[in-house]
Amino acid sequence: MKKVMAKLALTALGLAIASSVSAKTLVYCSEGSPENFNPQLYTAGTSVDASAVPVFNRLVDFTPGTTELVPSLAQSWDISPDGTVYTFHLRQGVKFHSNKFFKPTRDFNADDVIFSFMRQMDPNNPYHNVSGGVYSNFNSLEFATLIKKIDRVDDHTVRFTLAHAEAPFLADLAWYFASIHSAEYADQMLKAGTPEKVDMEPIGTGPFELVQYQKDSRILYKAFPEYWQGKAKLDRIVFSITPDASVRYAKLEKNECQIMPFPNPADLDKMRKNPDLTLMQKSGLNTGFLSFNTTKAPLDNVKVRQALAMAINKQAIIDAVFQGTGTVAKNILPPGVWSADNNLKDYDYDPEKAKALLQEAGIKPGTEISLWAMPVQRPYNPNARRMAEMIQADWAKVGIKANIVSYEWGEYLKRIRNGEHQAALMGWTTATGDPDNFFGPLYSCTSAKDGSNSAKWCYAPFDKIITEARAEQDHNKRIALYLEAQQIMHDQMPAVMIAHSTIFEPVRKSVTGYQVDPFGKHILYPVDIQQ
Repeated sequence: MKKVMAKLALTALGLAIASSVSAKTLVYCSEGSPENFNPQLYTAGTSVDASAVPVFNRLVDFTPGTTELVPSLAQSWDISPDGTVYTFHLRQGVKFHSNKFFKPTRDFNADDVIFSFMRQMDPNNPYHNVSGGVYSNFNSLEFATLIKKIDRVDDHTVRFTLAHAEAPFLADLAWYFASIHSAEYADQMLKAGTPEKVDMEPIGTGPFELVQYQKDSRILYKAFPEYWQGKAKLDRIVFSITPDASVRYAKLEKNECQIMPFPNPADLDKMRKNPDLTLMQKSGLNTGFLSFNTTKAPLDNVKVRQALAMAINKQAIIDAVFQGTGTVAKNILPPGVWSADNNLKDYDYDPEKAKALLQEAGIKPGTEISLWAMPVQRPYNPNARRMAEMIQADWAKVGIKANIVSYEWGEYLKRIRNGEHQAALMGWTTATGDPDNFFGPLYSCTSAKDGSNSAKWCYAPFDKIITEARAEQDHNKRIALYLEAQQIMHDQMPAVMIAHSTIFEPVRKSVTGYQVDPFGKHILYPVDIQQ
């Protein structure tokens, strides 16, 4: 009997090994850990890649690799002539994932859409304060006042009524915070007394299900067999969390991972010459910048901000840090975004004028300013530490002593949201391609409170213009308003715009179907691998 049992056990083990060998697995060397797994609660690209992209869908989305808006969980929609009522006709037969805590009893329907928005919108919703309850992106768009009501017309129809017409509304619904969650899962976790599981053990309708997360080490996903667009070609994806770009490249060379983001610019030539790799590239819709906390002295003084901007040698930074992969920025809007003011005159690099302005502002030589540098590579900044050191040296020439500060990525973002910094290297990749996706989240008065406004800048004339532009239906009038907004930003200098970068991604030749995304996401659903 024992021999039979042993034989059966060996057979089972053999089958398990065979299935794991035959399973198509792609390893993605990610650059950092996610903040959590709920797209409503985070802003970092590491978190977007770990949950919004593989696990969730939204009502609308973009064709991979493009800025073209397409139907997703909403099959179609109608917009009222005055632009204030959006009626979404939902896709039928869409299945939700399951996990050890939850097995769905129904398909996706209108209740899930309503729950996903009301959690963020309604302070009395039982989930509103779960996991800290900070909805930066939702709040930065002022959706709580824009959306008057959301009606469940029937199981497969949802109607949004807006307070006024909002030109970018549809594109905003493709943003990560608008990911659709399971209302049924939320109800069950609330009854079980574990609502935070919704944020750390996500249930979505996306192409991959989260299987396991080992913090700062790896994330394992499996393909969702009932995905509404069809099962992914890959059976599993593994995120191997590897913060160091050189280590990511070493793993890529050894085929320990097949795709890596954010290579060191210095390694690009080697990558081009490697016969096993394809070096993909695309112009990124991004901007790297240095934010001034405008609520803290001496950075509450516009002359000081202008002086510190003039003291930075941007071209030297582009040459040393980006090594040919970036261009000098003068606007928050990258040149590829409509209404970018290409005729705006940037401040010249002028240390002498900067010194004179600082003196005029009463700033004594030797004044100290903390300069924060992010610990991870971003699309808009391949080496924040090196950039901070160059700014430190530039400021020293005009009598300002910069002390460089850094924290773990999640902590860095949290502390900046709390306004603990003085000056901080930050950046942004648009989620929608609309100019408002730069202005609203980054510089509105609303986003200065609890959003992504790292300058904590609230300037009434600017706020009025971007609010007007958002509601304007005439495209040419929107352009004129955004040109005005860019001039105000230039004059007030809440942040020094430093660079727009090209996105480079080395991919092993065994990978097919992968495209560089202009929004900086890493989309693995269309991908296949030869093993």
